[in-house]
Amino acid sequence: MSAPSAPARATVPPPGSRFLAFDFGLKRVGVASGNRLLGEGQPLRTIAAEGDARFAAIGLLIREWEPDALVVGVPFHPDGAEHDNTRRARRFARQLHGRFGLPVHEVDERYTTTEALAAGAADADAASAAIILSQFLREHCA
Repeated sequence: MSAPSAPARATVPPPGSRFLAFDFGLKRVGVASGNRLLGEGQPLRTIAAEGDARFAAIGLLIREWEPDALVVGVPFHPDGAEHDNTRRARRFARQLHGRFGLPVHEVDERYTTTEALAAGAADADAASAAIILSQFLREHCA
């Protein structure tokens, strides 16, 4: 995209790249970590905060994990159409990029919560973020 604050378009990250991934929700944001070497995401935690408190918690995780880039799940209707949460997740991705200056990659996250719940995840939001990250790593880092 032409705007400097727009999330990065998916490119092949360098070997050894570290990531934090987010499953965005209005009340909660699931977080996962991973790297290109292992090729899959691991659930970290769910942030149950909104507004500045949400970004403060994310900032702490970014300082702790020192990711090279961020990955945000963007939901769509089953037919691929956008909806209100699609726009909210994309806004969240732009805010992450603007606040933290890291590349942000968007991933279609249809059905990740369903998959996490079917697998018996104790924390479905963090597990969904791990699925989002694993999908990104498979599609863009293999």
